[in-house]
Amino acid sequence: MRFFSQRRRFADLSEREILALAISSEEDDARIYRTYADRLRDEFPDTARLFEGMAEEEDRHRRRLIALHEKRFGETIPLIRREHVAGFYARRPVWLVENLGIERIRAEAELMEQEAERFYHKAAQRSCDAETRSLLGDLAAAEAAHQQVADTLAETHLDDDARSAEDHTARRRFVLTWVQPGLAGLMDGSVSTLAPIFATAFATQDTWTTFLVGLAASVGAGISMGFTEAASDDGELSGRGSPVKRGLASGVMTTLGGLGHALPYLIPHFWTATITAAIVVFIELWAIAWIQNRYMDTPFFRAAFQVVLGGALVFAAGVLIGSG
Repeated sequence: MRFFSQRRRFADLSEREILALAISSEEDDARIYRTYADRLRDEFPDTARLFEGMAEEEDRHRRRLIALHEKRFGETIPLIRREHVAGFYARRPVWLVENLGIERIRAEAELMEQEAERFYHKAAQRSCDAETRSLLGDLAAAEAAHQQVADTLAETHLDDDARSAEDHTARRRFVLTWVQPGLAGLMDGSVSTLAPIFATAFATQDTWTTFLVGLAASVGAGISMGFTEAASDDGELSGRGSPVKRGLASGVMTTLGGLGHALPYLIPHFWTATITAAIVVFIELWAIAWIQNRYMDTPFFRAAFQVVLGGALVFAAGVLIGSG
């Protein structure tokens, strides 16, 4: 586990780097909108034209940013992208979205504009140059206006039942703040503690010793994951919510994931405790697959295969090491 991110903090970026980051972000967003347009052109030609128009608007933003950068800092633009900045909002890979329906693409477009608007507001606050501050403020307003286009997509292509079924923004915020870090913690706690717990169990066949090892591994992993999640992103730019909440969700779920198959070793009889722990592991892994399917849109059987296979390998490793 790493407690500190290797990426730059947004607060440490210079104005030149902020402009460079805005330029690369506009380039990426234009490409994404054009990909959406290609995906929807046959079935929803009007929507495809809207996305093409949004891509052209992003191009205009990029040209204005480049012109300002050349005026203030010269023609050489530093190479800095979203993935270089801690806590910066990340775009979902296009291939994970392009095969989904119009409602999902619409939700992604709306969130893209909300995140871009938040970035420009934060960037404008950091600028001491009047012209730069004015441009960044104008772009924030333009991104806010784009959200009305996403609303148009919903009015055109979604019926009342679909529109009222889910508040996309609220759901995403809940997923990012609680579900995503909690799921990562549950996976880490459930899988990473399998080997030490079952290795200890089969090496000693002492249930109390096994419980103490499991307790220590679970609590230690929970503290590590909690601090790592909280330190990796302050939520200011990414919109992922309070780092304390995310760290708490990750830490608690990591601890619970490990304790799930450690607690059965409070049972004095070795084989009764071990069989009970194995059943708990099976339930934990299937619960992880269900959460991935329910909240992360991962096909259930693919998630189950990945999680169960990984867990089975770690479990087997622990048993073999302990039996040796």
